[in-house]
Amino acid sequence: MNDFGVHTARDVDVVVIGAGQAGLSAAYHLRRSGFEPERDFVVLDHAPRPGGAWQFRWASLTYGKVHGMHALPGKELVGADPARPSSEVIGDYFADYEETFGLRVHRPVDVTAVREGEGGRLLMETSEGAYAARALVNATGTWDRPFWPRYPGQETFRGRQLHTAGYPGPEAFAGQRVIVVGGGASGTQHLMEIADRAAATTWVTRREPVWREGPFGEVQGRAAVALVEERVRQGLPPQSVVSVTGLPLNDAVRAARASGVLDRLPMFDRITPTGVAWDDGRTVDADVILWATGFRAAIDHLAPLRLREPGGGIQVEGTRAVRDPRVHLVGYGPSASTIGANRAGRAAATEIRDLLRNSPRPVAAR
Repeated sequence: MNDFGVHTARDVDVVVIGAGQAGLSAAYHLRRSGFEPERDFVVLDHAPRPGGAWQFRWASLTYGKVHGMHALPGKELVGADPARPSSEVIGDYFADYEETFGLRVHRPVDVTAVREGEGGRLLMETSEGAYAARALVNATGTWDRPFWPRYPGQETFRGRQLHTAGYPGPEAFAGQRVIVVGGGASGTQHLMEIADRAAATTWVTRREPVWREGPFGEVQGRAAVALVEERVRQGLPPQSVVSVTGLPLNDAVRAARASGVLDRLPMFDRITPTGVAWDDGRTVDADVILWATGFRAAIDHLAPLRLREPGGGIQVEGTRAVRDPRVHLVGYGPSASTIGANRAGRAAATEIRDLLRNSPRPVAAR
Protein backbone atom coordinates (compact mmCIF):
# COMPACT_ATOMS: atom_id res chain seq x y z
CA MET A 1 0.00 0.00 0.00
CA ASN A 2 1.49 3.35 -1.02
CA ASP A 3 1.25 6.66 0.81
CA PHE A 4 -2.01 7.44 -0.97
CA GLY A 5 -3.76 4.18 -0.13
CA VAL A 6 -7.43 4.09 0.73
CA HIS A 7 -6.65 3.38 4.38
CA THR A 8 -5.28 6.92 4.79
CA ALA A 9 -7.84 8.69 2.61
CA ARG A 10 -10.34 11.21 3.93
CA ASP A 11 -13.90 10.27 3.01
CA VAL A 12 -16.23 12.86 1.47
CA ASP A 13 -19.17 12.67 -0.88
CA VAL A 14 -17.76 14.98 -3.57
CA VAL A 15 -14.40 16.45 -4.48
CA VAL A 16 -14.28 19.53 -6.71
CA ILE A 17 -10.92 19.98 -8.43
CA GLY A 18 -10.37 23.57 -9.51
CA ALA A 19 -11.69 26.88 -8.16
CA GLY A 20 -12.12 28.87 -11.33
CA GLN A 21 -15.50 29.90 -12.71
CA ALA A 22 -16.73 26.35 -13.27
CA GLY A 23 -15.46 24.94 -9.98
CA LEU A 24 -16.91 27.76 -7.88
CA SER A 25 -20.22 27.49 -9.70
CA ALA A 26 -20.35 23.75 -9.00
CA ALA A 27 -19.46 24.33 -5.34
CA TYR A 28 -22.17 26.99 -5.00
CA HIS A 29 -24.82 24.69 -6.46
CA LEU A 30 -23.65 21.72 -4.40
CA ARG A 31 -24.15 23.82 -1.29
CA ARG A 32 -27.60 24.91 -2.44
CA SER A 33 -28.42 21.23 -2.98
CA GLY A 34 -27.72 20.49 0.68
CA PHE A 35 -24.05 19.49 0.58
CA GLU A 36 -21.97 21.18 3.27
CA PRO A 37 -18.40 22.37 2.55
CA GLU A 38 -15.77 20.33 4.40
CA ARG A 39 -18.35 17.86 5.70
CA ASP A 40 -19.81 16.63 2.39
CA PHE A 41 -17.53 18.14 -0.23
CA VAL A 42 -14.16 19.81 -0.57
CA VAL A 43 -12.80 22.18 -3.20
CA LEU A 44 -9.13 21.74 -4.12
CA ASP A 45 -7.27 24.37 -6.12
CA HIS A 46 -3.63 24.29 -7.16
CA ALA A 47 -3.35 28.07 -7.71
CA PRO A 48 -1.73 30.18 -4.98
CA ARG A 49 -4.73 32.50 -4.54
CA PRO A 50 -8.32 33.01 -5.70
CA GLY A 51 -9.02 34.02 -9.28
CA GLY A 52 -8.70 30.87 -11.35
CA ALA A 53 -6.70 31.39 -14.54
CA TRP A 54 -7.50 35.12 -14.42
CA GLN A 55 -4.87 35.66 -11.73
CA PHE A 56 -2.16 34.78 -14.28
CA ARG A 57 -3.28 37.20 -17.00
CA TRP A 58 -0.99 40.01 -18.04
CA ALA A 59 -1.38 43.40 -16.36
CA SER A 60 -2.28 45.22 -19.59
CA LEU A 61 -5.43 43.11 -19.92
CA THR A 62 -7.60 45.51 -17.97
CA TYR A 63 -11.11 44.67 -16.90
CA GLY A 64 -12.52 46.98 -19.55
CA LYS A 65 -10.90 44.85 -22.28
CA VAL A 66 -12.41 41.59 -21.03
CA HIS A 67 -15.05 40.12 -23.33
CA GLY A 68 -17.90 38.07 -21.94
CA MET A 69 -17.05 37.84 -18.24
CA HIS A 70 -20.23 36.42 -16.74
CA ALA A 71 -20.96 36.80 -13.04
CA LEU A 72 -20.81 33.78 -10.76
CA PRO A 73 -24.19 32.47 -9.57
CA GLY A 74 -25.67 34.26 -6.61
CA LYS A 75 -23.39 37.32 -6.58
CA GLU A 76 -22.88 39.98 -9.23
CA LEU A 77 -19.58 41.71 -9.93
CA VAL A 78 -20.45 45.40 -9.65
CA GLY A 79 -18.54 48.68 -9.56
CA ALA A 80 -15.32 47.31 -11.05
CA ASP A 81 -12.84 49.87 -12.38
CA PRO A 82 -12.44 49.14 -16.11
CA ALA A 83 -8.86 50.51 -16.02
CA ARG A 84 -7.78 48.05 -13.33
CA PRO A 85 -6.04 44.78 -14.36
CA SER A 86 -8.55 41.99 -14.84
CA SER A 87 -6.35 39.69 -12.75
CA GLU A 88 -6.92 41.94 -9.74
CA VAL A 89 -10.61 42.67 -10.33
CA ILE A 90 -11.61 39.06 -10.86
CA GLY A 91 -9.20 37.75 -8.24
CA ASP A 92 -10.80 39.98 -5.61
CA TYR A 93 -14.27 39.04 -6.83
CA PHE A 94 -13.55 35.30 -6.58
CA ALA A 95 -12.00 35.73 -3.12
CA ASP A 96 -15.08 37.59 -1.90
CA TYR A 97 -17.31 34.96 -3.46
CA GLU A 98 -15.51 32.10 -1.70
CA GLU A 99 -15.84 33.92 1.62
CA THR A 100 -19.48 34.93 1.12
CA PHE A 101 -20.60 31.37 0.51
CA GLY A 102 -18.13 29.72 2.89
CA LEU A 103 -16.64 27.45 0.25
CA ARG A 104 -13.37 27.00 2.18
CA VAL A 105 -11.16 26.27 -0.83
CA HIS A 106 -7.98 24.31 -0.09
CA ARG A 107 -4.94 25.84 -1.79
CA PRO A 108 -2.40 25.37 -3.08
CA VAL A 109 -3.17 21.68 -3.59
CA ASP A 110 -1.96 19.64 -6.55
CA VAL A 111 -4.02 16.63 -7.60
CA THR A 112 -1.63 14.15 -9.16
CA ALA A 113 -3.97 11.26 -9.97
CA VAL A 114 -7.56 10.06 -9.71
CA ARG A 115 -8.00 6.30 -9.72
CA GLU A 116 -10.45 3.61 -8.68
CA GLY A 117 -10.52 3.27 -4.92
CA GLU A 118 -12.21 0.76 -2.64
CA GLY A 119 -15.87 0.38 -1.88
CA GLY A 120 -17.01 2.10 -5.07
CA ARG A 121 -15.16 5.32 -4.29
CA LEU A 122 -12.79 7.38 -6.39
CA LEU A 123 -9.36 7.89 -4.88
CA MET A 124 -7.77 11.33 -5.33
CA GLU A 125 -4.02 11.51 -4.75
CA THR A 126 -3.08 15.05 -3.77
CA SER A 127 -0.26 17.07 -2.26
CA GLU A 128 -2.20 17.35 1.01
CA GLY A 129 -3.04 13.65 1.24
CA ALA A 130 -5.68 11.41 -0.27
CA TYR A 131 -9.43 11.80 -0.61
CA ALA A 132 -11.96 9.04 -1.24
CA ALA A 133 -15.12 10.40 -2.85
CA ARG A 134 -18.37 9.11 -4.24
CA ALA A 135 -18.27 11.65 -7.08
CA LEU A 136 -15.88 14.10 -8.71
CA VAL A 137 -16.37 17.48 -10.33
CA ASN A 138 -13.34 18.13 -12.50
CA ALA A 139 -12.98 21.86 -13.20
CA THR A 140 -9.29 22.10 -14.05
CA GLY A 141 -9.65 24.22 -17.17
CA THR A 142 -6.85 24.62 -19.71
CA TRP A 143 -4.42 27.30 -18.49
CA ASP A 144 -1.89 24.74 -17.22
CA ARG A 145 -1.58 23.10 -20.64
CA PRO A 146 -0.45 25.71 -23.18
CA PHE A 147 -0.21 24.23 -26.66
CA TRP A 148 3.14 24.68 -28.40
CA PRO A 149 3.09 23.55 -32.04
CA ARG A 150 6.27 21.98 -33.38
CA TYR A 151 7.88 23.19 -36.59
CA PRO A 152 11.12 22.19 -38.32
CA GLY A 153 14.06 24.23 -37.09
CA GLN A 154 12.33 25.45 -33.96
CA GLU A 155 15.27 24.58 -31.75
CA THR A 156 17.66 26.61 -33.94
CA PHE A 157 15.95 29.97 -33.41
CA ARG A 158 18.35 32.39 -31.70
CA GLY A 159 15.67 34.74 -30.47
CA ARG A 160 13.06 34.33 -27.77
CA GLN A 161 10.00 32.10 -27.93
CA LEU A 162 7.12 32.41 -25.50
CA HIS A 163 3.47 31.46 -25.20
CA THR A 164 0.40 33.49 -24.29
CA ALA A 165 0.56 31.75 -20.89
CA GLY A 166 3.78 33.66 -20.21
CA TYR A 167 2.94 36.91 -22.00
CA PRO A 168 4.55 39.72 -19.97
CA GLY A 169 2.75 42.69 -21.53
CA PRO A 170 3.62 44.95 -24.49
CA GLU A 171 6.57 46.76 -22.88
CA ALA A 172 8.71 43.63 -23.12
CA PHE A 173 8.68 43.85 -26.93
CA ALA A 174 9.86 47.45 -27.37
CA GLY A 175 12.11 47.84 -30.39
CA GLN A 176 11.89 44.15 -31.34
CA ARG A 177 10.68 42.33 -34.42
CA VAL A 178 7.83 40.08 -33.29
CA ILE A 179 6.01 37.25 -35.02
CA VAL A 180 2.66 36.41 -33.46
CA VAL A 181 1.32 32.95 -34.27
CA GLY A 182 -2.38 32.24 -33.84
CA GLY A 183 -5.74 33.43 -35.11
CA GLY A 184 -7.72 33.65 -31.88
CA ALA A 185 -8.65 36.49 -29.57
CA SER A 186 -5.33 36.40 -27.69
CA GLY A 187 -3.30 36.71 -30.89
CA THR A 188 -5.19 39.76 -32.08
CA GLN A 189 -5.02 41.37 -28.64
CA HIS A 190 -1.28 40.80 -28.44
CA LEU A 191 -0.73 42.28 -31.88
CA MET A 192 -2.73 45.41 -31.19
CA GLU A 193 -0.85 45.99 -27.94
CA ILE A 194 2.61 45.24 -29.26
CA ALA A 195 2.40 47.08 -32.59
CA ASP A 196 3.02 50.57 -31.19
CA ARG A 197 6.13 49.45 -29.29
CA ALA A 198 7.71 46.83 -31.51
CA ALA A 199 10.03 47.57 -34.40
CA ALA A 200 7.84 45.34 -36.58
CA THR A 201 5.08 42.76 -36.18
CA THR A 202 4.06 39.86 -38.38
CA TRP A 203 0.89 37.84 -37.95
CA VAL A 204 0.68 34.23 -39.14
CA THR A 205 -2.21 31.78 -38.80
CA ARG A 206 -3.00 28.30 -40.08
CA ARG A 207 -6.39 29.37 -41.37
CA GLU A 208 -7.74 32.62 -42.73
CA PRO A 209 -9.31 34.49 -39.78
CA VAL A 210 -13.09 34.73 -39.82
CA TRP A 211 -14.37 38.12 -38.73
CA ARG A 212 -17.82 38.44 -37.23
CA GLU A 213 -19.89 41.49 -38.09
CA GLY A 214 -22.99 42.51 -36.19
CA PRO A 215 -24.48 41.34 -32.90
CA PHE A 216 -23.83 37.89 -31.49
CA GLY A 217 -27.05 36.92 -29.78
CA GLU A 218 -28.40 33.91 -27.95
CA VAL A 219 -29.34 32.04 -31.14
CA GLN A 220 -25.87 32.37 -32.62
CA GLY A 221 -24.28 31.48 -29.31
CA ARG A 222 -26.30 28.30 -28.95
CA ALA A 223 -25.43 27.25 -32.50
CA ALA A 224 -21.72 27.77 -31.85
CA VAL A 225 -21.79 25.86 -28.56
CA ALA A 226 -23.68 23.02 -30.27
CA LEU A 227 -20.82 22.56 -32.73
CA VAL A 228 -18.29 22.28 -29.91
CA GLU A 229 -20.62 20.02 -27.94
CA GLU A 230 -20.94 17.60 -30.84
CA ARG A 231 -17.20 16.94 -30.78
CA VAL A 232 -17.36 16.18 -27.07
CA ARG A 233 -20.28 13.81 -27.59
CA GLN A 234 -18.16 11.95 -30.13
CA GLY A 235 -15.25 11.65 -27.72
CA LEU A 236 -13.04 14.04 -29.69
CA PRO A 237 -10.81 16.66 -28.05
CA PRO A 238 -12.87 19.85 -27.62
CA GLN A 239 -12.24 22.94 -29.69
CA SER A 240 -12.63 26.46 -28.39
CA VAL A 241 -15.96 28.20 -28.88
CA VAL A 242 -14.17 31.08 -30.64
CA SER A 243 -12.97 28.64 -33.30
CA VAL A 244 -16.56 28.43 -34.53
CA THR A 245 -17.86 31.89 -33.60
CA GLY A 246 -15.22 33.92 -35.41
CA LEU A 247 -13.50 37.08 -34.16
CA PRO A 248 -15.71 40.06 -33.28
CA LEU A 249 -15.13 43.30 -35.14
CA ASN A 250 -14.99 46.45 -33.03
CA ASP A 251 -13.52 49.90 -33.62
CA ALA A 252 -10.06 48.93 -32.35
CA VAL A 253 -9.95 45.85 -34.58
CA ARG A 254 -11.12 47.83 -37.61
CA ALA A 255 -8.39 50.41 -37.01
CA ALA A 256 -5.77 47.66 -36.66
CA ARG A 257 -6.90 46.08 -39.91
CA ALA A 258 -6.85 49.42 -41.71
CA SER A 259 -3.32 50.15 -40.50
CA GLY A 260 -2.00 46.73 -41.55
CA VAL A 261 -1.37 45.41 -38.04
CA LEU A 262 -3.89 42.63 -38.63
CA ASP A 263 -2.73 41.69 -42.12
CA ARG A 264 -2.38 37.94 -41.89
CA LEU A 265 0.16 35.67 -43.57
CA PRO A 266 -0.30 31.91 -44.00
CA MET A 267 1.58 29.64 -41.63
CA PHE A 268 5.31 29.42 -42.27
CA ASP A 269 6.90 26.10 -43.17
CA ARG A 270 9.98 26.21 -40.95
CA ILE A 271 11.84 28.24 -38.37
CA THR A 272 15.35 29.47 -39.03
CA PRO A 273 18.01 30.80 -36.66
CA THR A 274 16.95 34.35 -37.53
CA GLY A 275 13.22 34.04 -38.12
CA VAL A 276 10.80 32.01 -40.22
CA ALA A 277 10.61 30.87 -43.83
CA TRP A 278 8.07 29.62 -46.36
CA ASP A 279 8.69 27.07 -49.11
CA ASP A 280 8.00 29.73 -51.75
CA GLY A 281 11.21 31.51 -50.69
CA ARG A 282 9.69 34.20 -48.52
CA THR A 283 11.37 34.89 -45.15
CA VAL A 284 10.74 37.13 -42.16
CA ASP A 285 13.42 38.00 -39.61
CA ALA A 286 12.42 38.16 -35.97
CA ASP A 287 13.70 38.64 -32.45
CA VAL A 288 10.64 37.04 -30.82
CA ILE A 289 8.10 34.36 -31.76
CA LEU A 290 4.98 34.67 -29.62
CA TRP A 291 2.82 31.54 -29.77
CA ALA A 292 -0.83 32.53 -29.21
CA THR A 293 -1.83 28.97 -30.06
CA GLY A 294 -4.27 28.17 -27.31
CA PHE A 295 -4.49 25.55 -24.62
CA ARG A 296 -5.56 21.96 -24.12
CA ALA A 297 -7.72 20.50 -21.36
CA ALA A 298 -5.71 19.81 -18.18
CA ILE A 299 -6.98 16.29 -17.52
CA ASP A 300 -3.84 14.15 -17.30
CA HIS A 301 -4.59 13.37 -13.64
CA LEU A 302 -7.69 11.47 -14.81
CA ALA A 303 -5.62 9.06 -16.93
CA PRO A 304 -5.82 6.13 -14.44
CA LEU A 305 -9.61 6.05 -14.92
CA ARG A 306 -9.21 5.36 -18.68
CA LEU A 307 -11.91 7.81 -19.68
CA ARG A 308 -10.49 8.81 -23.06
CA GLU A 309 -12.08 7.58 -26.26
CA PRO A 310 -10.12 6.43 -29.33
CA GLY A 311 -10.53 9.96 -30.74
CA GLY A 312 -8.45 11.36 -27.89
CA GLY A 313 -11.11 13.14 -25.87
CA ILE A 314 -13.47 12.20 -23.05
CA GLN A 315 -17.00 11.51 -24.24
CA VAL A 316 -19.38 13.62 -22.19
CA GLU A 317 -23.17 13.70 -21.97
CA GLY A 318 -24.15 16.97 -20.32
CA THR A 319 -21.32 17.12 -17.80
CA ARG A 320 -21.11 13.38 -17.07
CA ALA A 321 -18.26 11.25 -18.41
CA VAL A 322 -19.92 8.45 -20.37
CA ARG A 323 -17.38 5.89 -19.16
CA ASP A 324 -17.90 6.76 -15.47
CA PRO A 325 -21.07 8.49 -14.21
CA ARG A 326 -19.29 9.49 -10.98
CA VAL A 327 -17.04 11.87 -12.95
CA HIS A 328 -18.35 15.23 -14.16
CA LEU A 329 -16.35 17.64 -16.29
CA VAL A 330 -17.24 21.32 -16.09
CA GLY A 331 -15.49 24.08 -17.98
CA TYR A 332 -14.72 21.43 -20.60
CA GLY A 333 -15.56 21.82 -24.27
CA PRO A 334 -18.87 23.65 -24.69
CA SER A 335 -18.86 24.81 -21.05
CA ALA A 336 -15.45 26.49 -21.31
CA SER A 337 -17.00 29.97 -21.57
CA THR A 338 -17.87 31.80 -18.36
CA ILE A 339 -21.62 31.55 -18.87
CA GLY A 340 -21.27 27.93 -19.99
CA ALA A 341 -19.24 27.15 -16.88
CA ASN A 342 -22.02 28.50 -14.66
CA ARG A 343 -24.61 26.33 -16.35
CA ALA A 344 -22.34 23.28 -16.24
CA GLY A 345 -21.71 23.79 -12.52
CA ARG A 346 -25.43 23.77 -11.84
CA ALA A 347 -26.00 20.74 -14.06
CA ALA A 348 -23.18 18.77 -12.44
CA ALA A 349 -24.45 19.50 -8.94
CA THR A 350 -27.95 18.37 -9.89
CA GLU A 351 -26.76 15.15 -11.51
CA ILE A 352 -24.46 14.34 -8.59
CA ARG A 353 -27.24 14.96 -6.08
CA ASP A 354 -29.49 12.55 -7.98
CA LEU A 355 -26.71 10.00 -8.44
CA LEU A 356 -25.83 9.89 -4.76
CA ARG A 357 -29.45 9.96 -3.65
CA ASN A 358 -30.25 6.91 -5.79
CA SER A 359 -27.06 4.99 -5.03
CA PRO A 360 -26.31 3.14 -1.79
CA ARG A 361 -23.58 4.79 0.19
CA PRO A 362 -20.41 2.71 -0.29
CA VAL A 363 -18.73 1.33 2.78
CA ALA A 364 -15.66 3.44 3.53
CA ALA A 365 -12.45 1.48 4.03
CA ARG A 366 -11.08 1.53 7.53
